[in-house]
Amino acid sequence: MKWCHIAVAGHALLGVAQAAGSIELLRLVRSEQNSYTLQPFSCFALEKQCLALSLDWSTGKAGRFPHCFPVSRAGDQPLKIISSDSSGQLHLLQAYQAGPGMQAVGTWQAHHFEAWAAAFDYWQTEVVYSGGDDGLLKGWDTRTPGTPVFTSRRHSMGVCSVQSSPHCENVLATGSYDEHVLLWDTRSVKQPLADVPMQGGVWRLKWHPFHHHLLLAACMHGGFTIFDCQKAIEENQEVLPVTLSYTLPNSLVYGVDWSWLYFRRLPQTHPSFCLGSSPGSDPGGKTADPVCSLKDVAQSPAPCFERLADADGEGGTKHQSGGKLKTPLQPFAEDKDGGRLRASGVQICERGHSLEAADSDVSLVATCSFYDHVLHLWKWENS
Repeated sequence: MKWCHIAVAGHALLGVAQAAGSIELLRLVRSEQNSYTLQPFSCFALEKQCLALSLDWSTGKAGRFPHCFPVSRAGDQPLKIISSDSSGQLHLLQAYQAGPGMQAVGTWQAHHFEAWAAAFDYWQTEVVYSGGDDGLLKGWDTRTPGTPVFTSRRHSMGVCSVQSSPHCENVLATGSYDEHVLLWDTRSVKQPLADVPMQGGVWRLKWHPFHHHLLLAACMHGGFTIFDCQKAIEENQEVLPVTLSYTLPNSLVYGVDWSWLYFRRLPQTHPSFCLGSSPGSDPGGKTADPVCSLKDVAQSPAPCFERLADADGEGGTKHQSGGKLKTPLQPFAEDKDGGRLRASGVQICERGHSLEAADSDVSLVATCSFYDHVLHLWKWENS
């Protein structure tokens, strides 16, 4: 699932790659009592007897300076979507804001086995990248898709995550079942900028929406990790320091993403604590708080984490009591005066607030895991 970073006809669109072999677009619609629902907007069936495995929007760079509500798409300009499927094909689609339909622009065979990932180059949206179960990373010019622009065999197993940087031109991150994260300069793909071994297959990679150097990885049984890519990008150093890493016991982390909300810190009435480091927590004292989790799990987070709420995966929510942590655990709640959301001393910046009011060290991270069917929401303080 991926959000389009530009509003279409006044609505935010969510793209979903369906196991049934289709790409579905859902629009976010305000309903009664200030809540929102997702309503079907458009659906496009890919090839028969295949699973849709990934999708990406061509608008990744356009939304890198987000607001509380995305700006509207101008005129009849089409949105482009690239998708991959279980037969190894890539599908280039376009959707217009004037109507709910999607149409195919092109389809081509990219890999011999499953094409796990497809992604746009956000700086040149005629270029897309793909990763397959054949262990290959490929670049394509969608105007002449018959032959790849390049093919890399640097990964030794299936390439399952590809992510163009929305902040730095020519920077690409890839992850694989071979348990490595590679950072590339797309102008020269013979050798990666950095190669970092992980403790699990790297199923998803996401760049931070505001901090150009932070990269979030879902590492299956290795949990999730945040990298600092600044030295690799700016100084060509072959290192990606780990800013934070956390393993979730008895689960496989398959999905991760950053929130695009801005936060501002509320006045402190009591000192906040970071309880130091432990196995699975950040050794530098940075904190990450699980705000909510979509199922109750019998585990305690590392001391620098707060789990604030759990839900059962069926719409129910349970607030955690704090367990071994010395600081109180507070779920997101509505202010009595204005309905604004807040948690652990921070508040979402309203539309119209100057970005100077935002605290750039506070981020929300969502992770989802296999086996235990849990979606966690974490608050991370990078201070």
